[in-house]
Amino acid sequence: MDGDTFWLDGIKYRISDIDTPEISEPKCAWERELGQRAKYRLQSLLNGGSFGLKAGLRDADKYGRKLREVYRGGRSLGAQLIDEGLAHRWLGFKQSWCG
Repeated sequence: MDGDTFWLDGIKYRISDIDTPEISEPKCAWERELGQRAKYRLQSLLNGGSFGLKAGLRDADKYGRKLREVYRGGRSLGAQLIDEGLAHRWLGFKQSWCG
């Protein structure tokens, strides 16, 4: 699990509307630190109550992860991570986290 990937009922999901910093292969120390923050924040948000999953145009990515937006109370949890500076909006490519 990282800031945009999680397991639920034996299925691995990738939050489709965001991209978070890498933990396993970061480009700089800041990316790793921010990636850890995003991971723990996502855990906290997911454990904060029931949430819904919304499918988009593609069901899964090339790694087999289900692509879904995650919502609670009509608000995207991905958008919340963006607002908190822990994610970028997914534009179809990775954006740099290293100055």
